[in-house]
Amino acid sequence: MLLGIDTSGAVSVAVARGELAGDSTDPSPGILAVRSDTRSRHHDEVLLALVEETLQAAGVTRGELTGVVVGRGPGPFTGLRVGLVSARSIASVLGVPLHGLSSLDALAHEALAAVPAERGPITVGVALDARRREVYHARYRREADGEILRVAEPAVDSPAEVAAALTACDLLVGSGTALYPELLPATVELEHVDAGHLLLAASALAARGEDLTSTEPMYLREPDAAKPTARKSALGR
Repeated sequence: MLLGIDTSGAVSVAVARGELAGDSTDPSPGILAVRSDTRSRHHDEVLLALVEETLQAAGVTRGELTGVVVGRGPGPFTGLRVGLVSARSIASVLGVPLHGLSSLDALAHEALAAVPAERGPITVGVALDARRREVYHARYRREADGEILRVAEPAVDSPAEVAAALTACDLLVGSGTALYPELLPATVELEHVDAGHLLLAASALAARGEDLTSTEPMYLREPDAAKPTARKSALGR
């Protein structure tokens, strides 16, 4: 059983039956329950209660969990810290593996999951509210064979600076689209990470051999920012 937690914007928690590839032969966890709270400034007040509510809805006890997956952001410092610290604590107490991935990957996975594979190659841009009149963003492409590549690494910029690149994508999602609709018009109303899709994206990444051991927060601003690399990374099929 897997527990998924994301606090990059809203708070979202999911429980799934199965394991990540590498821990088991089952590469596709079945989502049992998802619960979310869209308030953006109350993460510390709602997260642990939401975890318990989601476990109860799934009919799963903490003792049955065999892994925890957490969204690394990017996102505001306080919200990410609450999610990461809670995920680390739960995994440590239970003695189970902890996995981390970009929350942008999860949003891209969810956006592309709604598009039939028969459509062929398709691109998606993700833009999350970064405050300070900026957005966190990344771009992805799903190939004809279903493999999803991250073609522009996570970064933070003003909406105007990235509008051309993001609006050139076939799909554009994320909370940044709701804040800056003139520059970043959404093609799909999808603002926040769903922890169920966080688990599915993590499973796809693990199946491709991606390293999900890091749970360091992805802030993208100095002194926490790291320069994006040119390497493409596979998100899965």
